[in-house]
Amino acid sequence: MTAADFLNTPLPEPVELHDTDLTGPARFFNRELSWLAFNWRVLEEAENRAVPLLERVRFVSISANNLDEFYTVRVAGLRELAREGHTTPAADGLLPAEQLALIDKNARALMQSQQRVFALLRKEMEAEGIFLLTRRKLTAADKRHLEQVFLSQVFPVLSPLAVDPAHPFPFIPNTGFSLALMLERRSDKKPLRALLPIPQQIDRFVPLPAKPGQLRYLPLEELLLLHLDSLFPGYDLKGECSFRVLRDSDLEVEEEAEDLVREFETALKRRRRGEVIRLKISTNAPGELTRVITEQLHVSGDEVIETRGMIGIVDVKELVTDARPDLLWPSYTPRVPERVQDHDGDMFAAIRQKDMLLHHPYETFDMVVRFLKQAAQDPNVLAIKQTLYRTSHNSPIVEALCEAAEDGKSVTALVELKARFDEAANIRQSRRLERAGAHVVYGFVNYKTHAKISSVVRREGDKLVTYSHWGTGNYHPITARIYTDLSFFTCDEGLGRDATKVFNYLSGYAPPVGLENLSLSPKDMKADIIEMLEAEADHARAGRPAEVWIKMNSLIEPQVIDALYRASQAGVKILCVIRGICGLRPGVKGLSETIRVKSIVGRFLEHSRIACFGNGGGLPSDQSRVFISSADWMGRNLNRRVETLVECHNWTVKKQIVDQIMVANLHDRAQSWVLNPDGSFTRVLDDQPEKLFNCHRFFMENPSLSGRGSAGADDVPRLTTRPLLTHES
Repeated sequence: MTAADFLNTPLPEPVELHDTDLTGPARFFNRELSWLAFNWRVLEEAENRAVPLLERVRFVSISANNLDEFYTVRVAGLRELAREGHTTPAADGLLPAEQLALIDKNARALMQSQQRVFALLRKEMEAEGIFLLTRRKLTAADKRHLEQVFLSQVFPVLSPLAVDPAHPFPFIPNTGFSLALMLERRSDKKPLRALLPIPQQIDRFVPLPAKPGQLRYLPLEELLLLHLDSLFPGYDLKGECSFRVLRDSDLEVEEEAEDLVREFETALKRRRRGEVIRLKISTNAPGELTRVITEQLHVSGDEVIETRGMIGIVDVKELVTDARPDLLWPSYTPRVPERVQDHDGDMFAAIRQKDMLLHHPYETFDMVVRFLKQAAQDPNVLAIKQTLYRTSHNSPIVEALCEAAEDGKSVTALVELKARFDEAANIRQSRRLERAGAHVVYGFVNYKTHAKISSVVRREGDKLVTYSHWGTGNYHPITARIYTDLSFFTCDEGLGRDATKVFNYLSGYAPPVGLENLSLSPKDMKADIIEMLEAEADHARAGRPAEVWIKMNSLIEPQVIDALYRASQAGVKILCVIRGICGLRPGVKGLSETIRVKSIVGRFLEHSRIACFGNGGGLPSDQSRVFISSADWMGRNLNRRVETLVECHNWTVKKQIVDQIMVANLHDRAQSWVLNPDGSFTRVLDDQPEKLFNCHRFFMENPSLSGRGSAGADDVPRLTTRPLLTHES
């Protein structure tokens, strides 16, 4: 066993950090560098030979996309602070300029590694019959084929642009990819500088005819260089380079805007023209072209990254093709919970029987869609209320809400316009809902509404029953196939009243009072979390079992981390599964001796948020308190967003969360990186990594407890020798 199995290995010896003031900022890790460490873990999966080849290619693309978004938002914000002379340090003590210098060094190394890893993957792809060619390796037959492709599919959308006093340098949008050309007219040797923007509407890789069992591609930029005569007839190519820009994508919205939708539409247009914050340009680009590009885009030398390899490596996701299923993860079909099947697909009957927790993507997200579709079509349903943060383009959720509104039901939709990079899509959805007759509200200007709630009011006999759904992830059927999240369905009266109060808060701004089973940010969630950590510390000091298990994407809020430190110093055992950013320094003598942190990165993106408190009985135990949440423990979630922390009382739901989900995550060895006191991560794999316990594989092979229905839960394997939750409460 390795240290990654937190359940069956003892706490490691705490590390003493000499010359480190643990009472000051050094007790925290830097948020931005911690995020970069996460993206290094993502890229490392591209080198994991236990992962199918094309899935490894996908991990390279994910790493590149993550880094693009990091630059357009986080780095852009830090750069603005540094330019304005801000000297307020981050929680770890670093100033904006200091963070930028460290980010630049780290990110440049990461980008070099992305190129190195993809170069190795290309060799493996070639061994499997998948070839990425250059124009110099084309056959005569290839060129004849590409001539037709170019003329019919590419040429009509190209816009070759001369760059001279009569033709100013064009606008290059965010993630815009272009060729810069130095040309010479054959007739009189007159030079011409030109740009050839590469259309984002066309696939980056052009398929070529291939033998059976082979796949061959040519990058689009190579196709364009092959046909320059069609674009610049009478000119010879004397020099060229490719470049790609990233722009500041942060939004600024006036807080007193009278029309929030119109204000966001204006802000989106401003964002498209944000300042360039990173320019990638091919190595050995002609000096004259480099000078023109950097001057016209107003970038300084430290914002230019010369790239040897593929610019825009995020596009390699196009090479992940269903044509080679042998090089992909084996296909997986999410389960329909047996309890729903027992009730012939009737979601309301299944929920009436008992609270139900679904674990996505292992249980299909279609159950959430079915819940809302049945509500829309049920004549006994009077009202539906729904939060929408991110959803798909042709959302079946929105479709169901529109159907309900058109049928005369009262429908209220809280559409969050500030969902980053989904603002335009959410504006379109809100207008569609309004046309159908739904009440559309936008929450608060200064808070994002990140809570995931659906509420359905149904007439049953002579009373009204509220069915509610509480989620840890977005109402997005596509991302629900790869994000691990939780869907909690209940007709508990208290949670029904809580849901109504939250929606009234979102539409009417009156803070809710008397919440029965719910903690809400920014109102009281952070204080409640700290209070429960302090209560756990009191149990430890009194000699009672004291333990906390948490699982989330990010842990960075300083006051919460300090509360975790205090609990550890009181003797509370704290086990954390933090996928991404973690500002907590574990395993440090005198500070965090009883805290362990791991990150899981694998086939699915860990996204669910869970908090379990032993409550005097340790974990697992019958008296434990178990919560699911929409919120990570970050400043933005706890202080500047509307979020929910929902306590689960049903015995089966608690057992599923503690004994199944958390135990499997804590037991995982195949996909776990362990955070060390110095901020580094350790991953220990043996010669047969496929035999290590893999929590994703476990969940794929074993149904969730609370959805079992008449099948019972006796056949679910036990993963720990600890006593599990034992009886219905």
